[in-house]
Amino acid sequence: MAKALSNTQIVRAAMVVVGGFLASGILGLVRTAAFSATFGASESLDAFYAAQNIPEILFVLVAGGALGSSFIPVFARFLNGDDQAGAWRLASAVMSCVAVLATVLALIIGVFAPVLVPVVVDFSPPMQALTLDLTRIMLVTVVIFSISGLLMGILNAQQVFTLPALALASNNLGQIFGALVIVPLLPAGSKIYGLALGAILGAVLHLIVQIPGLSRVGSRLVFLPDPRIPGVTEVLSLMLPRVLGLAVVQINFLVNLSLASGMTPGSYSALKIAWTLMFFALGVIAQSVGTAVFPSLSAFAATGDMDGFRDRLAGAMRGVLFLSFPATVGLILLGQVGISLLLQYGEWTPESTAATAWALGFFAVGIAGHSLLEVLSRAFYALSDTRTPVLIGIISMGVNIALSLILIRFIGDPTSLSRGSFAGLALANSLATLLEGVALWWILRRRIGGLKDRFVIGGAIRAFAAAVGMGVVVWIIINVLGGYGGLITAVIGGLVGVIVFFVLAFIFGIDEARTMPRLLLRRGR
Repeated sequence: MAKALSNTQIVRAAMVVVGGFLASGILGLVRTAAFSATFGASESLDAFYAAQNIPEILFVLVAGGALGSSFIPVFARFLNGDDQAGAWRLASAVMSCVAVLATVLALIIGVFAPVLVPVVVDFSPPMQALTLDLTRIMLVTVVIFSISGLLMGILNAQQVFTLPALALASNNLGQIFGALVIVPLLPAGSKIYGLALGAILGAVLHLIVQIPGLSRVGSRLVFLPDPRIPGVTEVLSLMLPRVLGLAVVQINFLVNLSLASGMTPGSYSALKIAWTLMFFALGVIAQSVGTAVFPSLSAFAATGDMDGFRDRLAGAMRGVLFLSFPATVGLILLGQVGISLLLQYGEWTPESTAATAWALGFFAVGIAGHSLLEVLSRAFYALSDTRTPVLIGIISMGVNIALSLILIRFIGDPTSLSRGSFAGLALANSLATLLEGVALWWILRRRIGGLKDRFVIGGAIRAFAAAVGMGVVVWIIINVLGGYGGLITAVIGGLVGVIVFFVLAFIFGIDEARTMPRLLLRRGR
């Protein structure tokens, strides 16, 4: 039977997921560094990142967050009704149907890729041809992730978080192997293909690492491509609006790709890497909490315990906002120093570092909005409402595109890499996401009769004040230690910044300033 976790258990579960995200994030930074040192902010790396978009979009739409958010509430209801056989027949049917669908769609996209690629990117003809080849190679990852993505949902629904979290790290290990081992083995003109082969290896590892967890939860998975199995239709009906919502997000990414691909070579790589760095912080702050709290919210919704639902949700929202504000300040102030330490090797130049930091600062503005979305969207999914987030997401997409077209005219220089106008795309994303998070908050609180607003907003205001104080201290440290090297500046600035933030948060009476370090120490022991 699926069960709800207490607030403390959710934090502990989130710590497990945080560990996985940290491992994945650190390896992701190593992966990004390996890519950057080998190829720099170049046209070929632009082509690889562009080629990743089509398989990623297809996976996300077929079997990504849409499937997990739709599958877990229905699967949890079967488990709560003590219908183990029905739960596993549902899981088998959904996994089989999705794998077959992913295979068919990957083949179709592979055939029509020569038409799609020129529509999406504005590269030179040789780079468009390279993007086409890389896209076709990486389409196989869609099929693999369609299976491993559902395994994550099955394990998370039964409160098993460790292996799914490690799967993310394993995916990065495969890509690092591609960059460091496969790339050097290939001829000079074909080395970029090593990154595509590494992406396939990463997908395989993402699947394999989760398989041992199936025996732990008593798996009865079989190949059962039958959409008539009870629950499958409900999963698909819940999934459809979520697919539309994710399509909205992917359209935003495609707009960014289309606009950035016409700018100075290397612009899209800088934008993509800045997004990756921001997403690393987001994974630690919010995705871990959202992943841990979602099964509990689903269980509360299934039993009609709305008091428990509000309590867990408010705690999760306050927790992610507590961490979002110092992360924003840290990325803005220490971003360039950190990027130079992480990436400035080999073919990666100081100009590429400046360009990535330039975009990262604007992406960082939206961390609070992204964090709220990670938690609030899962609250809607737990209530079996996948439509509301989609409608708000469509509006947000329109805002994002409109802001993108406006801001790239006023921010930066389209002929420059270090201060390119692609930063306008990052700021547009941040502003639209903040508005989207606030809108979902307002709608949900009206639907469930309040959301402990004073508790959440009061904590957020005090956390913001503590982050501002931290920012002043870090800014002073950067100016005092700027001549002593990036490593010293980053280490001292980062450590002092964290200490100052938690001391101020403690003085301001924020509960998380006491509970989080205490839980981390317990977890460490």
